[in-house]
Amino acid sequence: MLAALQRNLIPLIVATALFMANLDATVLSTSLPAIARDLGINPIHLKLALTSYLLALAVFIPASGWVADRFGAKTVFRAAMVVFALGSIACGLAEDLSSLVAARVLQGMGGAMMMPVGRLLVWRTVPRAEMINAAAWLTIPALIGPVLGPLLGGFITTYFNWRWIFWINIPVAVLGVTLITRFIPDVRENAPAQFDFKGFALLGPGLSLFLTGATLLGLDLAPAPYVAALLVVGAALLGWYVVHALADDAPLIDLRLLCIPTFRAGLLGGFLFRIGIGATPFLLPLLLQLGFGLTAFQSGALTFATGIGAMVMKTQAARLLRNYGYRRVLVTNALIAGAFSAVPALFSQTTPSLVMIAIFLAGGLSRSLQFTSINTISFADIPNERLSRATSFAAVGQELSGAVGVAIAALGLELMMRLDGDQITAANHFPPVFVAIAVISMASAFIFMRLLPNAGADLLETKEARSARADADAPQQT
Repeated sequence: MLAALQRNLIPLIVATALFMANLDATVLSTSLPAIARDLGINPIHLKLALTSYLLALAVFIPASGWVADRFGAKTVFRAAMVVFALGSIACGLAEDLSSLVAARVLQGMGGAMMMPVGRLLVWRTVPRAEMINAAAWLTIPALIGPVLGPLLGGFITTYFNWRWIFWINIPVAVLGVTLITRFIPDVRENAPAQFDFKGFALLGPGLSLFLTGATLLGLDLAPAPYVAALLVVGAALLGWYVVHALADDAPLIDLRLLCIPTFRAGLLGGFLFRIGIGATPFLLPLLLQLGFGLTAFQSGALTFATGIGAMVMKTQAARLLRNYGYRRVLVTNALIAGAFSAVPALFSQTTPSLVMIAIFLAGGLSRSLQFTSINTISFADIPNERLSRATSFAAVGQELSGAVGVAIAALGLELMMRLDGDQITAANHFPPVFVAIAVISMASAFIFMRLLPNAGADLLETKEARSARADADAPQQT
């Protein structure tokens, strides 16, 4: 065990950053109704606190690969944790929706460098055939966040004050910065390409305008023509970026990476899958607290089972992938995980707690397997010199899908309220929304079907098989 810990020290250290980010996301989701009451706003409007963070990630992540190559991944990773911690302090001090959103943007700026650069450190320091095991060591500690988050967030919100849910990030950040300084090597490219300023000027504003427009849909916080203008201008800038990226030799986000089948499947299939799954942490606390009248702690005591299932699956993902292959796992499990996302549509106030916990546990198992599969197949065929750009591209897609998922879920709730003529969110508004996001997640199976049967084979090769192949390929001694 000690040898395994030493061998996987870097993934474990990077996991402290993922732990902090995941803990922050889950405690916030559980505490949304309480924060809304304290700030005097509609709970659905608090989706701005979720999507503003994801928006900042999407805007600044594209630059993360180049920044890591230019200034060193260790330096950037450490600074990002400090910025994230400062944003957490500001969130705890927020007095209204505007200040909370601004603080979440600061957090997102730190997270934009923290998460993709951390993964880049891992992918550059482990052999390709050990990526699945490294991913497990990377994400098991990080998944403690989703396990503790609902319980901790619910407990703090119910018995103390929601502001402390942000301040608990500070000791984690101090630990992470200390470990990074002591143990992480300084990994960087010797001759990074020039920064794509034109691409950043197109992509950043394009993403921010388009996602802001998508976030404001259905909220009555801005005039409809203004929202439409945000969407149209944002889409135009993104289209302009596509033209630029295809003509530039070293674009900020290299769209030519989509020519690699495994990366394309991981990015596009993962985008659809995460739209549905990303909406669930937003919807479940609202259903349990606003729809069923549970406290934040009671809600967290139910949903924490999802994190338990995810942790258990991380120890089994490599074996399942080696037994069945990437394509079969990704296609079949997309349908299974999507189906579990739809099950809360059947919940009522009389549904036994143990039944809910069992559903969340099983859903966490399938969801975790899918995330591990997507996150590793995406990099199966990426050359080392393109890893930083691929990591940035994948991270942008991941965060965009989360923002889109929350926006779709909130818009769905707004539409159901208007159809029923209600002013307050009720339990009967949720079932169609859960079904809709589940269908979106299940649609990812059609993309994964296009993978070759042997896709990702290099990632599934055991040490013994690699050794045997090396011996067979070695020139015969005469």
